[in-house]
Amino acid sequence: MGKWTEELTQEQITEVNRQMAIYRKGVQELIPSEDLERKVAKAVSEKRPLKIKLGLDPSAPDVHLGHTVVLNKIRQFQENGHTIQIIIGDFTGKIGDPTGKSVARQQLTDEEVKENARTYFEQFGKVVDMEKVELHYNSKWLSKLDFEDVINMAGKITVARLLERDDFEKRMDDHKPISLHEFFYPLMQGYDSVVLESDVELGGTDQHFNILMGRHFQEKYGKEKQVAMLMPLLEGLDGVEKMSKSKKNYIGIDESPNEMFGKAMSIPDELMIKYFELVTDTGPEEIDEMRTQIETGELHPRDAKMKLGKTIVKMYHDEKKAAEAEKHFISVFSERLVPEDIPVMKWTGEDEVGVLDLLVELNLLTSKSEARRMIQNRGVSLDGDKVEDPKLQVSVKVGMVVQVGKRKFVKIEM
Repeated sequence: MGKWTEELTQEQITEVNRQMAIYRKGVQELIPSEDLERKVAKAVSEKRPLKIKLGLDPSAPDVHLGHTVVLNKIRQFQENGHTIQIIIGDFTGKIGDPTGKSVARQQLTDEEVKENARTYFEQFGKVVDMEKVELHYNSKWLSKLDFEDVINMAGKITVARLLERDDFEKRMDDHKPISLHEFFYPLMQGYDSVVLESDVELGGTDQHFNILMGRHFQEKYGKEKQVAMLMPLLEGLDGVEKMSKSKKNYIGIDESPNEMFGKAMSIPDELMIKYFELVTDTGPEEIDEMRTQIETGELHPRDAKMKLGKTIVKMYHDEKKAAEAEKHFISVFSERLVPEDIPVMKWTGEDEVGVLDLLVELNLLTSKSEARRMIQNRGVSLDGDKVEDPKLQVSVKVGMVVQVGKRKFVKIEM
């Protein structure tokens, strides 16, 4: 405990400790931890909410479970009465965040940014109470900066510091170009924190550089520095890559109950507990009990995964839909005797492919004509659903189970 305890009552100290226990759960990095404790203590003492910032450049509007890792943490602050500041980067979005990119991102138009932002609002409402959120568009202040302001901002950071960024450093080593405008992305994101006087900024660990830039610029502009709260990145259904729509290893929060449940059942066993911790509202005691039961063999991983699938569907639909999705999965995969040791094949073809080509490429049938006859005889299923149209275009995804006849199965990896 810090010096803040001297000015608080025992009841207030208890409240600070309660909130801190919630905020620390699941966090990978808290920079610095003692500053957050001090800020929470001041908020409790003065009955003043903290300003919690989440910046978004809406370049990919389909929200998946990976995004909800941060959103669930945002909700915890919101439930304790703090103010949530969601910044839509309608200005920075035209540049694009260079994080994880080996080349410059394509700049977005005003129309694309606004449409993507609208989709975010609708989907975020499934996790966060959007009626109690402060929504900001950073064009409101960034578009008003004149050239002298921009030069002044650029003078508060060195080129050497910018080149510390992993993405830029790697591109320099690979002799790949870096456009000058890309350097301004972290500067502008940091300036957002100056304008809004944010107390805490949240993001994934891949946002480490950008969020620390907020602390840097607040100090340079004479403001109190924000705390950087970095959440772990969630591996996707392949168990390797970060969950991403482009990798097709994601569970979207707008997907149907059956699709959600089916995808959840393809999560690798070793990631189940992490999913429970980061994307569900399951309590820590219950999670610890499940972990112990799995380790001792008292709880089969398949049964734990069924519970995970049901929990996820219930959160984004309702309990009835979750029960129906579980029943559907059991009827499709258990009653049709799909084996647990299904052969796995890595798919390296197009993301969307004709069903005939899919069956031949997976070596389930030797020719398109044979595949067509099998479909006409109702002998082909995708994730338990019969294929009736030989011209069907299939969106290939991680965990998809392709069945031919009663005994041929293949599970797809990307």
